[in-house]
Amino acid sequence: MAALIGFVGELLLTAGLLLGLFVVWQVWWTDVAVSDDQAAAVEEIERSFETPSVEAAVEPRTDAPPAVAPVGAGEGFATLYVPRWGADYRVPITEGVGMDVLNTGAAGHYPDTAMPGDIGNFALAAHRQSYGAAFHAVDQLVEGDPVIVETAEAWLIYEVREDYIVLPQQVDVIAPVPGDPAAEATERLITFTTCHPLWSTRERWITHAELTGWIPRSEGKPAELETS
Repeated sequence: MAALIGFVGELLLTAGLLLGLFVVWQVWWTDVAVSDDQAAAVEEIERSFETPSVEAAVEPRTDAPPAVAPVGAGEGFATLYVPRWGADYRVPITEGVGMDVLNTGAAGHYPDTAMPGDIGNFALAAHRQSYGAAFHAVDQLVEGDPVIVETAEAWLIYEVREDYIVLPQQVDVIAPVPGDPAAEATERLITFTTCHPLWSTRERWITHAELTGWIPRSEGKPAELETS
């Protein structure tokens, strides 16, 4: 009996060690592994932009921004900046929301939702824990915070409007008019979706922001990025 108890104890210790190593891998190593990929993806996207970005801050425009053409699955086409999350925060925006996209550390664009700056809902998903955790600090955003998307032709400046928690099946949060799929869109929105709470897929955290202005990349950049 003593031998059996000792054997079971050793198994439990081994299982605990393996579990601890898995947690380290999931929390720390996946972030380390994709951090370079995130930076490289941003650099690749920005090298594809033909118009250079001017450093000087200028006043945003409020007319319709330049349209962004749809792209193929897995293609990076824009960069996301969130000043609230630090001056160094920038992640690629890539087409698709499968694990092949999200596990690269990108913010994935839901196919069939609006493109950046369009009327409707430009909806994104990203991990909140591990694999770069692009939306880890989503719960720190407050009403009025800027969310900035850089495209080939423009800086798009959104302002956080609201956040709330839903169940995974409540997919109408990414409808053109969130919560009302039958309504006709009149606003230019961006939506963040991510798992909630941490370490769980039980619910989804939703943040909506509305476009307030844009700046041509050839003319300047948002003041929010100068001071972040």
